[in-house]
Amino acid sequence: MALLPVEQALENILAGTSPKKEVILPLIQAGGRVLSQDLKAQRTHPPFNASAMDGYAVNNNDIKDLPSTLKVIGEASAGGAFDDKIQSGEAVRIFTGAPVPEGADCIAIQENCNRDGDMVTVLEDAPQGKFIRPMGLDFTKGDIGLKVGRQLDSNALALAASMNHAELPVYTKPKVAILATGSELVYPGETPSADQIIASNTYGIAHIIRENGGEVLDMGIIKDELDTLKETILSALEQGADIIVTLGGASVGDYDLVHPAFTQLGAEFAFWKVAMRPGKPLMFGTINGVKILGLPGNPVSSLVCGEVYLKPLVLKSCGLPYENLTKQAFTKTSLQENDQRQDYMRAYASINNGQIEVEAFSRQDSSMLKTLSEANCLLIRPPYAKSLEIGESCEILPIGLIN
Repeated sequence: MALLPVEQALENILAGTSPKKEVILPLIQAGGRVLSQDLKAQRTHPPFNASAMDGYAVNNNDIKDLPSTLKVIGEASAGGAFDDKIQSGEAVRIFTGAPVPEGADCIAIQENCNRDGDMVTVLEDAPQGKFIRPMGLDFTKGDIGLKVGRQLDSNALALAASMNHAELPVYTKPKVAILATGSELVYPGETPSADQIIASNTYGIAHIIRENGGEVLDMGIIKDELDTLKETILSALEQGADIIVTLGGASVGDYDLVHPAFTQLGAEFAFWKVAMRPGKPLMFGTINGVKILGLPGNPVSSLVCGEVYLKPLVLKSCGLPYENLTKQAFTKTSLQENDQRQDYMRAYASINNGQIEVEAFSRQDSSMLKTLSEANCLLIRPPYAKSLEIGESCEILPIGLIN
């Protein structure tokens, strides 16, 4: 099979992807989720004309000639309305958030007033409507305050609460099963034998899943045994996995059993080689409607493919749009011409005089996680890209903070 271009591979992976289910969650638990329906206000806010300042509720006609002395006939506080009507020559002591009494049309703020017993002298004019928040200033009952597809951040949650929603309709988190394959792998904290290595990919891939709204189903390390791998795949399906991600075993060696294991269980594959570096042995298919993403075993290859393919797949499965996050930068190093595979070079970018400058690391071996941890972007070299000199424009994919 010919190597598939990166853009076409991503298009195939995302095709037909959408959120699976809807669930109703308490407001306090809905943070980070995505609304599955438009959310309408169940009340008007403010529900009454409210004072925006501490002071005195008065009628503007009574303070035309300054200073004006008025009789204080009562008090209005937040949650404690003054229920009578203000008549000419009268004022009500009022506090921020309190309902404005009938007959008042402005607030004389306390800094501009002198109080003496039951009398208050207003020293400065307050035009009609001054320091009053009119009823419905923010929204009215029935208004759509939050639209379907909105990810619920702190601001959205506060608005939902203000609209009097105790529960919210949201999409379920996609459940992503991770299968780390390879008899050479042991868990962090264990003592590997001379021919074993520590399994690291699971933890980076799990973070990508969680960071973008997914739920991780860790299926552990699976030895290079066909029956064991098939049993683990079936277990992931039984546990409701929406996506199955395999780590390693997606190539064509004698011990690369991911493809035959899935195939024997009825899976169909769209491709298993992509024209990119690192990450050529990438596999994609479906089994019983569940998407399969086979990532390479090399740590850097796995994590780069996680950024390029898994991240957008999880986002779309959550109900979130995936936008092209690449940025233009100027290279601080010269770069050789590229071959037929799209290259994702670990690099460090910074902002200088408003422009992004990027420097690719000199060593790019796909086993070097330390280099990846020091990078804050991937410098993208398209297939057959020409050589670049220092200061020429290039494209980067941020994977960390650029400042």
